[in-house]
Amino acid sequence: MMAAATASQRGRGVTLIDHSERLAEKIRISGGGRCNFTNTQTTAERYLSRNPHFCKSALAQYSAQDFLDLVNRYQIPWHEKKLGQLFCDESAQDIIDMLKAECDLVGTEWRMGTAIATIHKTESGFRVDTAQESWQCESLIIATGGLSIPPIGATGFGYEVAKQFGLPITPLAAALVPLTFEPKDLFNELAGVSLDCDAWGGEGPHFRENVLFTHRGVSGPAILQISSYWQPGREIALDLLPGRDAHALFEDAKRSDALLPNVLSDWLPKRFAQAFCEAIVPIKPIKQYTPRELASVAERLHDWRVVPSGSQGYKKAEVTRGGVDTDALSSKTLMARKVPGLFFVGEVVDVTGWLGGYNFQWAWSSGWVAGQNA
Repeated sequence: MMAAATASQRGRGVTLIDHSERLAEKIRISGGGRCNFTNTQTTAERYLSRNPHFCKSALAQYSAQDFLDLVNRYQIPWHEKKLGQLFCDESAQDIIDMLKAECDLVGTEWRMGTAIATIHKTESGFRVDTAQESWQCESLIIATGGLSIPPIGATGFGYEVAKQFGLPITPLAAALVPLTFEPKDLFNELAGVSLDCDAWGGEGPHFRENVLFTHRGVSGPAILQISSYWQPGREIALDLLPGRDAHALFEDAKRSDALLPNVLSDWLPKRFAQAFCEAIVPIKPIKQYTPRELASVAERLHDWRVVPSGSQGYKKAEVTRGGVDTDALSSKTLMARKVPGLFFVGEVVDVTGWLGGYNFQWAWSSGWVAGQNA
């Protein structure tokens, strides 16, 4: 919609073809129904890509402030949560209605519930065929998203178009997704427990946010963030007492008759403290542990290494990591270097944002840039 609105407002005749019957389902369900539509801290460093510099041009051409200005122009009430995240006060539908209105300002044609059968390159551009009709066009923008959340219509269509025209695809994986553990693992006894952690996915930055234990493994913002960096078979590391010194805490409590889990429950959820201790040491009063044993427990508390068995996959992933290789696209226009008139924007491209509105901002920025150049 951003690409269509931008191109049509430049005077281009635009038809938006969508195989879904309902418009913008991913916007509708985002942010608990209130759409985390951008982030005030948007920078290229908040994105993953084989080429980490690729997104800079689009983000500079159409910034988070530019989108916020559009939201304000439509008088959509919004609020800021932690870490620069901006949400609608009322409903994600406000963002959908705004983008549709922008498309309709100069007559974008809509074809909802219309599946594309074939795309062909022609001398003057492209021919797009559906079961109902065909279009001839000079420019074609692929804004089809990735594989995440197939129940609302996600498919690999965009990747197939890229392959058809010889554009490489980087490896794809579910990202911003809960991680799973085998049924015998400690995590599965802790469903519903949440705690503040510093999490690391084996590479990339650390994220300090909540970790939520589920019946299948771990979720919560910190886990979703590190899942974008995690690779199957690798460890993740959790600091269970970020900003504290477990060694000093044990020093203060070492003469206590209290059992170790009870001491830890002053700092951690009681159910977690009990399960954690049972997994790593014999349970006894804290004063009975040797200094070496307490030092080992403290080390584990600050650097607990575990190996997930996998993730919950595209069904629960917020985005797809990987996509159309950025080497095949112009960072200034989003057009395929070897296929004039063919553009790729949003999630289908190998640009994946952090949790917190960054992926929507990439959609707005890349869509606007393609719309300006198509």
